[in-house]
Amino acid sequence: MFSFRLTSATHSSVAPRTGVITTARGEIHTPAFMPVGTLATVKSLLPGEVAATGAEIMLVNAYHLYLRPGHALVAGMGGVHSFMDWPGPVLSDSGGFQVFSLARLGRVDESGVRFRSHIDGSEHFYTPELAMEVQRALGVDIAMPLDHVLPGQADHAHAQDAAERTLRWYERCRAAAGELPVFAIVQGGIHSDLRRWHARECATLDAPGYSIGGLSVGEAKSDMWAMVETVAAGLPAGRPRYLMGVGSPEDLVEAVARGVDMFDCVLPTRLGRNGSMFTGDGRANVRNTRYREDPGPVDPECDCLACTRFSMAYVHHLFRNEELLGYRLATIHNIRYLVRLMERARAAIEAGGFSEFAREFLGRYRPSDDQVRAEQKAKWLAQSGYEDMALRPD
Repeated sequence: MFSFRLTSATHSSVAPRTGVITTARGEIHTPAFMPVGTLATVKSLLPGEVAATGAEIMLVNAYHLYLRPGHALVAGMGGVHSFMDWPGPVLSDSGGFQVFSLARLGRVDESGVRFRSHIDGSEHFYTPELAMEVQRALGVDIAMPLDHVLPGQADHAHAQDAAERTLRWYERCRAAAGELPVFAIVQGGIHSDLRRWHARECATLDAPGYSIGGLSVGEAKSDMWAMVETVAAGLPAGRPRYLMGVGSPEDLVEAVARGVDMFDCVLPTRLGRNGSMFTGDGRANVRNTRYREDPGPVDPECDCLACTRFSMAYVHHLFRNEELLGYRLATIHNIRYLVRLMERARAAIEAGGFSEFAREFLGRYRPSDDQVRAEQKAKWLAQSGYEDMALRPD
């Protein structure tokens, strides 16, 4: 069971909108942020604590669960919902990004990807059909196809080859998926002609939803937004649009303005474990000594557990002493911040005031500098070995 309906009128394909995704396990109101539970857990939190943030859907990763504990084991435990005690909808990433960024790559060809596990070095052959087998065994509500992922600044020839292969792999994924809804993924790097072509081709597939992949992997933000606009303009208005792996508050607002409906990212949980917490003015590093005697909440505008019950001084104390409660409170806060940001965006769209909302938010919020994006790119390249390996097909 899967459907999507728009709940706000739009006059352009590249415009903010609200909608409702209906699955057998519940509704998801869009725009929506999905907390990432890579290994069937949002790090340090109970499922009920994730639900208390207002999150209506969670993401798990098929690649990681395939490697450990194995999709057959999860299926034997009643599926991923039962396994992790999460009753709501679950979307699974096929693991295409992880195969290309974490695994030690062998060769890519038309049949699939041969790689060695980043855990123990064991060899695996991951195909579109296997990606669907894994996700069907997990019992998720929305699946992603196996796609060929390259760094954001890959040259035109390699980006075109990967985009074409992603299209062919989608057809195989859909054939193997049965009744499981599988979104199509638009690739093409930062090449507008490829993105435009790939969006147009994907639109003909009549997929239940469309994902925008291969962005936020080191490219300039101006390039990312140009590609999002190009893709959104070519996708059907009546299907949900999912920008994969994007989670900075300013990026979510920018993407909603361009007609994106769904987001996921490990950023809020990873930042939280490192003592960085979102506020209306930007990120606050709670380890900083300036907060040692601060009696106020992390963010006075937030209604999460951390902000309504504890002071900044207390959270600072927890982090300075490496107490686990600090990591948990910061994670709860960051997820709630993004979920609430999407709630505010939906309310602004429905009231006809999103432009003003976005202008005020972006005028106040101080994003991290471009150095962070450069570091992300360097890390991606180092992990993938892209500079040292030939990712050309056989």
